Amino acid sequence: MASISETEDPSPTIHIPEEWSKAADTIAYDSTTSSPPIALICGAKNSGKTTFSRHLLNILLQRYTNVGYLDTDVGQPEFTTPGFVSLTVVDKITPDLTIPCLKTPERCFFFGDISSKRDPATYLQYISTLYDYYRKEYRMFNNSEGPAKKELPLIVNTPGWVKGVGYDILVDMVRCIAPTHVVKINISFERKNLPVGAFWLDDDCWGEVNLIEINSARQDSFNRSMLLQKDARLLRDLRIMAYFRQCFSSSLNITTIKELSNSLASHPPYQVPISSVKIRHLHCQLTCLCQVLSTEIFYSLNASIVGLAVGSEQLADLPWCVGLGIVRGIDTSKGLLYMITPVPPNILEKVDLLLQGFIQIPTCLLQVQGCMSPYMSTNVLPTS
Repeated sequence: MASISETEDPSPTIHIPEEWSKAADTIAYDSTTSSPPIALICGAKNSGKTTFSRHLLNILLQRYTNVGYLDTDVGQPEFTTPGFVSLTVVDKITPDLTIPCLKTPERCFFFGDISSKRDPATYLQYISTLYDYYRKEYRMFNNSEGPAKKELPLIVNTPGWVKGVGYDILVDMVRCIAPTHVVKINISFERKNLPVGAFWLDDDCWGEVNLIEINSARQDSFNRSMLLQKDARLLRDLRIMAYFRQCFSSSLNITTIKELSNSLASHPPYQVPISSVKIRHLHCQLTCLCQVLSTEIFYSLNASIVGLAVGSEQLADLPWCVGLGIVRGIDTSKGLLYMITPVPPNILEKVDLLLQGFIQIPTCLLQVQGCMSPYMSTNVLPTS
């Protein structure tokens, strides 16, 4: 039976080429940058952006106590499940770059899809809002009021969609963030690479940019692996399963997909009054929503993954997300919704908005033979 965290033999330690090491050192110890660097990593799909970002993160942590990590790749995020745009503050070095790890972001938005193509405007608005939050909390300390804070460096990891609309989105993103350093990773198939030079700027601004171009790495002279290749869909499913594994104590022996499926099936859900939450279907036209009856909305929510968001007057249209939940049953006669989530009760009680997108329960969890449906249960756990 496949493991929740691994479905293949552990990968050997990744060898970082000298070109990559020099690029990371240049960013971390650039004497021309008075403030901590803001480094944006870009390049085509499977060029090694995540690997380089993780390596750069470790190098920066040798100089700084904490490092910000703005993850804009909703399909292959580094520290969250798929569908999120997030800002995470990291304080520990990860020696093995091959190990995916989940971290609790400081702030995040649930975009609800694995690509930005459905709604580029909202996607860019999420990134802009997270970057503004980073600048306010970790960059702008000229105000004499309040305790002194240390400025944090920032790494911005970007998606590998760099052609067509994806290219336009990337250009807008770089212009919005205005990083101190841009690392562009090129692959051997030149037609898939980004344009030469500072592609996001006018020619007369070229001298103001710290652009670092490096080559993607497949093997070194000793035939050592330099990139970790994994199936994208499998990796997304593994991250979702690892996230909901957090519903249970780490001391419980849950190591396989079958064990997780059975555990979720028997796990008592929270009961949430339907009247206490609003429901928002992401990436759906208003005219479409007007045609959906309330009963049909509940049918669509049943057995689905939803983002758990907290609304505010300041961000009415951009609610911060605090995690994910599985809706495993709805009793309209009692006005109750039953949900499984690892989000702690003290945070869950603040949730007033459910966001439904296109992130689905991994099929492998639903196909376990002999396992009762994890979406119909009489055991419930009140939220208060």
